[in-house]
Parts: sequence; C-alpha cells; structure tokens
Amino acid sequence: MENQILHSKIFAKPGTIPILIFHGLFGMLDNWGTLGKKFSENQEVHLIDLRNHGKSFHTESMNYTEMSEDIVNYMNHYSIEKAILLGHSLGGKAVMECAIKHSDLVEKLLVVDIAPKAYPPHHQEIIKALKSVDFSKIKERKEVENILSQYIHETEVIQFLMKNVYRTDKNHFDFRFNLNTLSKDYNQLINKPISFGKYEGPTLFISGEKSNYILPEDEFYIRQQFPKEKLVIVSKASHWVQADNLNEFFDVVNDFLLNS
Repeated sequence: MENQILHSKIFAKPGTIPILIFHGLFGMLDNWGTLGKKFSENQEVHLIDLRNHGKSFHTESMNYTEMSEDIVNYMNHYSIEKAILLGHSLGGKAVMECAIKHSDLVEKLLVVDIAPKAYPPHHQEIIKALKSVDFSKIKERKEVENILSQYIHETEVIQFLMKNVYRTDKNHFDFRFNLNTLSKDYNQLINKPISFGKYEGPTLFISGEKSNYILPEDEFYIRQQFPKEKLVIVSKASHWVQADNLNEFFDVVNDFLLNS
C-alpha cells in the first residue's frame, strides 16, 4: 500500500530548516494556527494533523512506531532532509519516538508538557462523553455541546473538543478524529513509554507551571534518553501551555531555536 501522507498547512520560507508541529490527543493543526504564523516570520512551518485526527487519514491502529514512520514519510514526501520537530502531549511522544529512531533527520527537538514515560489513563470521562454522542440523532451543533457538558465540566475542554465537530453533509455532523481507533488504542498510547534509545541533539522540554505532566523526578529519566535536554517552565500555564501563555511560550521556543 502506498504511504499515506499526513494532512498539513504549510507556511513556506525557502532556505530555512522547517519546523514540524504536532498537536495532542483529540486536537488538530488549527490549534497551532496563531503560533504557526508567528514562527513563520523566521522559518518554514508545517502544522500537521496526526493520523486519526483532523483531516489526516484514519487507520485501525495507532501507536508510536506508526506515528514516527508517518513523520518520516511526510518528510520524504516534501523532500525535507532535516527538520525541527515540536510536539505537544501525544504529539510530543510521537516526535520523541521519531528522534530516537531517526536522529539523523532531526535538527532539534521540542517537547511540550509530556515525558517519555507511561502515564495512568486519565481521559476516561472524555471518551465516555464523546461515545455518548449519537450523530444519527443530532440536528444542531449545540446538541453535541449539551451532551458533552453532562460529563465534562471544564468549559475550555468542551470548546476544544467542539472544534472537531463538522458537517459531513447538509443534515449530518461527525467528529473529525477517529474515535473508534483512539478509544480502542487509548491505553497503549497513554500507558506506554516511548522506545528506549538516545537522541543526542539539542532538546527542549517545556512544562506548564500549573501542570503535573512533567514532575521534578522525571528529568533524571528524560536525560537518559535526551542527554542535551533543557527544561523550561512557562508561568501561569496548565497542560495547554501554548494556549495559556502564548507570548511566553513563543519567547521560550524562539530563544531555543536561535541559541541552541
């Protein structure tokens, strides 16, 4: 089967090393639109939908090996010899896996609010909420929001998920992400570390001050696989670091890109 290529939005800037940006679980490339434009003032930017997300292809399986190969296939398709990889949460694990397995393709690595370790499952209520939506009975977007709000009480999480609701035709809605595969393979995505190995290039881990995804004791293990790592904590930010404090996040990334 011919390699399927991830869907993307590209801000071209010939002569620069492209930065490839990957969103988190249930996200899409649009989540990074504002920052993508800001980064593109200095270099080429590719905002990319992970498999089973956004407008990228749907598959029956989802694991870090496959996501790593998706990145390699994407780079080959666009004749990118070397790239800077940036990933948030699930996307962060995908870019770590790619850097470990294909270090020759990665100029620099940026990982946003995720460690290479296994995590206990913690999205069960969100998955339950999403599965409770029966699109055969949905006539308006507001109905989806009302159903989700019965399970999820954080307005920002509901709005984040609602960005995935789209019209398949005049009378029908659906989610852009592939809920079947994401729920089926959820445990192995969350409750599994990335492959063991080393990436020796410049690496920046960015954590949110209010987030507990990267704990102080994690840095020892991070350094085993990413010996040139640097950890920066962005103030007033939760797990969605880039959204909670966009300006400080941009400055941290820009400083790393210019000075590492």
